[in-house]
Amino acid sequence: MNILIIGGGQVGEHLAKLMIENRLSVKIIDNRESIVARLRSKYPPELIFLGDGTDTGVLEACGISEADVVAAVTGADESNLVVSTIAKYEFNVPRVIARVNNPRNEWLYNSNMGVDVAINQADIMAHLIVEEIDIKNMMTLMKTSRGKRSIVQIQVDEGARAAGKLVRELELPHEALLIAIHRGDDVIIPRGGTQIMAGDGILAFINDESRAKLNGIFCR
Repeated sequence: MNILIIGGGQVGEHLAKLMIENRLSVKIIDNRESIVARLRSKYPPELIFLGDGTDTGVLEACGISEADVVAAVTGADESNLVVSTIAKYEFNVPRVIARVNNPRNEWLYNSNMGVDVAINQADIMAHLIVEEIDIKNMMTLMKTSRGKRSIVQIQVDEGARAAGKLVRELELPHEALLIAIHRGDDVIIPRGGTQIMAGDGILAFINDESRAKLNGIFCR
């Protein structure tokens, strides 16, 4: 998978680090010489490019035509939206992810602007605060651009209905999909015959209606 990240600040660097650790192909573009110099001192220099990520010539030179994912994560919403539109409509990038800096601008981050997924950090933080009060074991990691579905992480309690059962025995909501199970240092792709253990971290894709049902299955 080829990933092109626009913006080499803290968010872009952290994203790149995770992708590199997972042995994915990553390139970063940033227009600040100091940021590029810092990144080149930490990562292979051939992965870091100095340039304007809203410039089609720069994007093309950095291989956007071969990108499977473009992540526009600069600190400027206008730049992220321009990058998203160019990536989707000029280069037909299959997946475009964009960072929302000002929550008031979130309404602009839609499919018409080329955005497949908008990451609104303020919204995620608000949900984490509320859910820490109401559902102690479930954290929202990401909401989709339309806000109707989320990727969540759930900790399986000792004595929960799911503990010790197979995935096919859980009677999961129709709109819930288990993505992965974290058990110690292992990541398990869940199948029908996979057993759920207390202490497992469950990564799931859900809608709002299935949230409470999943909580009842995995939490005591």
